[in-house]
Amino acid sequence: MRFSRRSLLIGGGALATATVAGGFGDALVLRPKSLAQATFIPVTATPIDRLSVSDPDRTRFGSLLFRSGLELKSSLSGFGGFSALWRSPSGQHLVAVADHAHWLRARVETAEGRLSGLADTVLTPLVLDSGKPLAKSRFFDTESLAVAGRTAFIGAERSQDIIRFDWDRAGIPARGRPIPVPEEIKDLPYNRGLEAMGIAPPRSPLAGALVAIAERDGRGGDTPTKGFILTGRHPGTFHVARSDAYEIADLAFLPDGDLLLLDRRFSLIGGFGIRLRRVAGQAVRPGALVDGAAIFESDASQQIDNMEGLAVHREGRDVVLTLISDDNFSPFQRTLLLEFTLVA
Repeated sequence: MRFSRRSLLIGGGALATATVAGGFGDALVLRPKSLAQATFIPVTATPIDRLSVSDPDRTRFGSLLFRSGLELKSSLSGFGGFSALWRSPSGQHLVAVADHAHWLRARVETAEGRLSGLADTVLTPLVLDSGKPLAKSRFFDTESLAVAGRTAFIGAERSQDIIRFDWDRAGIPARGRPIPVPEEIKDLPYNRGLEAMGIAPPRSPLAGALVAIAERDGRGGDTPTKGFILTGRHPGTFHVARSDAYEIADLAFLPDGDLLLLDRRFSLIGGFGIRLRRVAGQAVRPGALVDGAAIFESDASQQIDNMEGLAVHREGRDVVLTLISDDNFSPFQRTLLLEFTLVA
């Protein structure tokens, strides 16, 4: 099949990315080598002014109002593969975890209320307290991120672990160390581990708890996947409903305590698709089957890719959602940063 730029934009992908999305990307696209140290990197940003290619004047999508977006590129081969995202409470800084055990931090630039670029971009290899890079350990597949104050937790698939990092004053993570996890996490399918993590906010019934969800159940189909309340007063396991071939990609808590689930899927006909579900905060508890109404679902006309990271912050009264894509280090995919306002 011959690909044009339009075929890559509409539907977010094409046949050439099918094996990557299907879990065979390691066989086709080699992961970049680990950096030796924190490295300032050049990043160019091309504005995305419209989410819909077919309806460029449309700004409302379900319960979201599209604000702006960027397509990000760098000459450094290690740039990309971003599977998790965090933005500071002010929205002025971001951290993205790449799935080859690196950590990108940057200052977010805006112009007239729209994303315009990233500055002071630094890519840093994640390192264990032994001095060994995660990329050269069993924790090499880093997929999820949760941040609380000066502490960050990173989920590693395949080994099914969580690594804790303490940030220094410059915002750079110190060396990490694994924390104990329930045996049920260790028993998750090899490449279907903790894709989503978050810290429950003060208004949540789980205030301060670390919550994590696996990508999907090993039995396949739309079988519910497992979620874990790992800390706090009510630890335990719950399940998350799945439907329409979507898998869990990330989660983020809203300020009111509700939970947002980012779902994604891929098909040869439709390319990449994403969905956001809003779950009532009190519904997340041990033993529960969690589900929520879809507040946004993409279609083939929209400029998305393999969206895997979700972050939430406030700007005045506005609740702002930011999504980032994992390009799998593939030339057929893009690194996108998209920003929305939650309007209902």
